Amino acid sequence: MQKEEIKVRQECPVEMTIKVIGGRWKCPIIHHLLSGTKRFNELRKLIPAASQRMLTKHLRELEEHGIVHRKVFAEVPPKTEYSLTDVGRSLEPVMWAMHDWAVKNLDFVAVHQGETSIKNIGQSGCRAAS
Repeated sequence: MQKEEIKVRQECPVEMTIKVIGGRWKCPIIHHLLSGTKRFNELRKLIPAASQRMLTKHLRELEEHGIVHRKVFAEVPPKTEYSLTDVGRSLEPVMWAMHDWAVKNLDFVAVHQGETSIKNIGQSGCRAAS
């Protein structure tokens, strides 16, 4: 057993999960891929607040962690599709648990962030997966 394996096994499971899906745009990416394969520009339209650089960075990190599969087609212009792996798809209950928690606690969170209304909810492009 390597030192890295020992470290991972001793790490808190919640911290390990956050290392994999933590990041401003990773959960919205996963959320949108739950409804099926998407091309890069489709994800950009679904998550308009994410810059191209950050969306690319987070997609690559999710790919490195085995959450997202990236398929590149050898054609001109290049075509790249993103989909969830089986491990990525296993995050669906986690995404819905976060969704349900947010809906249940919107007013509480808004008040504690100094918001007078919850008008900004959904600005990151979060919609129910279809």
